[in-house]
Amino acid sequence: MSDSPHYYAYGIIADEEYDLEISGVGSASRVYTVHHRPLAAVVSDIDTLEPEQTDENLRAHDNVLRTAMEDGKRTVVPMRFGMVFKNERTLKNVLRGGRGMFNRALHEIDGTVELGVKLIADENATFDRETVREDVAARLQGVSVQEAENGLFSDRLVMNRSYLVDYDQQTAFDTAIDEIATEHDDHLSVQYSGPWAPYNFIDIEIGAQ
Repeated sequence: MSDSPHYYAYGIIADEEYDLEISGVGSASRVYTVHHRPLAAVVSDIDTLEPEQTDENLRAHDNVLRTAMEDGKRTVVPMRFGMVFKNERTLKNVLRGGRGMFNRALHEIDGTVELGVKLIADENATFDRETVREDVAARLQGVSVQEAENGLFSDRLVMNRSYLVDYDQQTAFDTAIDEIATEHDDHLSVQYSGPWAPYNFIDIEIGAQ
C-alpha cells in the first residue's frame, strides 16, 4: 500500500471510536473511524480511487456494514460501493457539509435493520398470486416499520420487497417468515436475506472526492 493511502468509506455512524480487524475492500485488514462531531465515518485504507467491483469486494463492503451494525446494535447510514476519499480533509468536509442529512437519516433508521423477502412461484404452479401477495404483505407489515418494493423482474416472482425492521421485532419477523414458508410450501418458495444496512430506506447522494 502507498505511504499515503486513501479512505474507503462504508457508512456513517454517531461519533464513537470503532476499530476492528476485519477484511475490507481492497484487501484491507483493519476498519476504523474518522471523526467530525457528532459523526464518524467507518473507513479502511485503500491505495486506489477506483476499487474494482468484484464479488470479493462487494462481499467485503456488505460484511463490514453488517458487522458494524451487529456489534452493539449500532445504527449505520450505508454508503454505496466505491466511495473513496483522497484524504482526511475531503472526508471531513463531507461529514461537515452533510451533518444535517446524516443526523436525520440516523434518527430515521435508529435501531433498525433491512431484511429482504422474495416469494418465488414453483414452476407450473397455479394459485391466486394477488391473494397470496396481499396476505403476506399484511402479515409482514405488522412486524415491520416500513417496506420498499423492489420490482418483479421475473415471471416467477410473486413478491420482492425490503423491510425496515426494529431490532426487537426481528425474531417476530423471522417467525412470520417461517409460518409463511410452511403455509405456502406446496406452490412457492421464500428467499429471506439480511440483515442488511438499510440501503432502500436512505435517500442520500454523495460524490466521492
